[in-house]
Amino acid sequence: MVCWALGITEVSPELGIMLVERFISRERNEPPDIDVDFEHERREEVIQYLYAKYGRERAALAATVICYRPRSALRDVGRALDFSPAQIERLTRDRLWFDGRAIAPERLRDAGLDPASPTVQRLMELTEALIGFPRHLSQHVGGFVIARGRLDELVPVENAAMPERTVIQWDKDDLDTLGLLKIDVLALGMLTALRRTLALVADWRGRPLTLADIPREAPQVYEMLCNADSVGVFQIESRAQMTMLPRLQPRRFYDLVVEVAIVRPGPIQGGMVHPYLHARERVARGEPIDYPRPVDGHGDDGGNGVRSVLERTLGVPIFQEQVMQLAVVAAGFTPGEADQLRRAMGAWRRKGELERYREQLLTGMAERGYCADFAARLCSQIEGFGSYGFPESHAASFALLVYFSAWLKCFEPAAFLCGLLNSQPMGFYSPSQLIQDARRHDVIVLPPDVGASDWECTLQAAAPTPARAPAARLGLCMIKGLRHDTAARIVTARASAPFSSVEDLALRARLDAGELKRLAAAGALAALAGHRRQALWQAAGSLPAPGVLRGAPTQESLPALQPPDETEDLVADYARLGFTLGSHPLAMLRDTLAGMRFITATAIAACPDRKLARAAGIVTCRQRPGTAKGVMFVTLEDETGLINVIVRPELLERQRRELIAARLLGVYGQISRVGKVVHLQASRVVDHSALLGALDARSRDFQ
Repeated sequence: MVCWALGITEVSPELGIMLVERFISRERNEPPDIDVDFEHERREEVIQYLYAKYGRERAALAATVICYRPRSALRDVGRALDFSPAQIERLTRDRLWFDGRAIAPERLRDAGLDPASPTVQRLMELTEALIGFPRHLSQHVGGFVIARGRLDELVPVENAAMPERTVIQWDKDDLDTLGLLKIDVLALGMLTALRRTLALVADWRGRPLTLADIPREAPQVYEMLCNADSVGVFQIESRAQMTMLPRLQPRRFYDLVVEVAIVRPGPIQGGMVHPYLHARERVARGEPIDYPRPVDGHGDDGGNGVRSVLERTLGVPIFQEQVMQLAVVAAGFTPGEADQLRRAMGAWRRKGELERYREQLLTGMAERGYCADFAARLCSQIEGFGSYGFPESHAASFALLVYFSAWLKCFEPAAFLCGLLNSQPMGFYSPSQLIQDARRHDVIVLPPDVGASDWECTLQAAAPTPARAPAARLGLCMIKGLRHDTAARIVTARASAPFSSVEDLALRARLDAGELKRLAAAGALAALAGHRRQALWQAAGSLPAPGVLRGAPTQESLPALQPPDETEDLVADYARLGFTLGSHPLAMLRDTLAGMRFITATAIAACPDRKLARAAGIVTCRQRPGTAKGVMFVTLEDETGLINVIVRPELLERQRRELIAARLLGVYGQISRVGKVVHLQASRVVDHSALLGALDARSRDFQ
């Protein structure tokens, strides 16, 4: 409420979703947690403001304890036991985020080690013992402590690795114990992307545009999201969220609040996802929702208290605040005790507090006449929240960003693409995938060009009909290895007059040989020199003469070089840009893949349930979340779209090398369809990376 009054948040208290006891209560007797998200490119300004306002003697970043993980433990123990750097590198290179603590014997053999060797066994024993042990202190991602007195009288203060930052040697748990005020100064890339996108649209349209000007509840936005068309949209662009969208079918803002919160470890492990989806289906059929009620003779409100808590989520607790409210209305907790329950959720498995609260919940609900099944189910759901449940107030704030970013993707797709690219690194998708998605939505994407590009991506009239939607002109920032000051000199020189030749560019922008070569290799000299080979030739011979001859005209005939073929241009695009605006690599391989009977992503999406199918694509993403019971999710991309592949644990173990190392993966399997949601369940995979040759296509892998 205070944040809304100060203009920090757009979430109005009128939504009625804020539970005051979550922040302030008699039992809590400490300052509330304060988390504020800022633009990720401007967060340092806020941090330095806090230092300046409160003084370095009273303000500092909190520490965080970095503990050993399998890779770091293997490296340190391996060095201590005098294993060679090459052996350690082979062993750690194949250790992935999902491998756990144990190291299988076959992984040791793959690294050239003998599992039966006493030294290797000693390595494994010490490594396993070291995992989870504190390794060193680092600075918290954003936790800022502000004290009434001097911090250095309480705790050692040291300089951080980053300039102009100081860190104390206490972590957030220490601060909680001591009751010191901590503010989390966090960063969101989407906030930066939204600001940049709005500025681009305002400049193009010739009128200001702010978040407050974006129309609410636009049907086109919800229709787009119901079709899982959410690449680049805040929070709902992941594989799991895109699978949920067609099932949940969001049609109003509160549906987005639920969507943000439900695809989390807490609701998933608490068994809340499917009951909620089934409840939505019942409502769609006009059937009533049954809410738990006390048996006859118990309860003062006939169960209306429970209904008032669960009605907005159709009888299924989704949010932390609902757990607190249920503890109050169904089990007799005081509001302060309910907040202590919330705080203990994440500590149950670590500190063994589950049984104490379970007993209090079960006893309180039994005394009020609620059946044992409902009580046990609630306890199970609360235990799931211990893995990570989302507060409703946070979900509402994030849902606003979901809607704003979805509206911009729907109505201003070129500007939205530019905003995302200018705010990298951020989000779930690489620039290549963002560009491919925008082009599938009919956005014209123009390449980096020294005659038209700024440092950042911009909007430009789409020839030959400038009245239509703008095109996205890629900035010079997209060229690997090109420095910002180089681009600034190019833009400044171009402002006085267009460049007439590569030599003119080199002279006026004061470019050296390396800078010219990078521009030529990226295709940014095409307007001045033609194809890449011609551009590279001219770049090599266009350096200004030294001394008094600088700027003197040269008379040199240019050779007529053979242009590179499409494949060579494609490889060069990926090498210097990381993507291509030409033909998709798989479009060029389609005849070969069709000969192997691999079908396209579009064809996969049209297949019926349980049909046997095979598909191939460039691996763009691998995920193996902890809640997936060992299942890996792989996303493939071809010239028509994305293919979602499910890999069972046994196949992952059997074909680990192909699944981890392949750039171009062929998948044989069976279609799994639930409505519009289509997956290819893999039974066998084949590494066809050799077909890509030297093409450098990289995936983004997540936990």
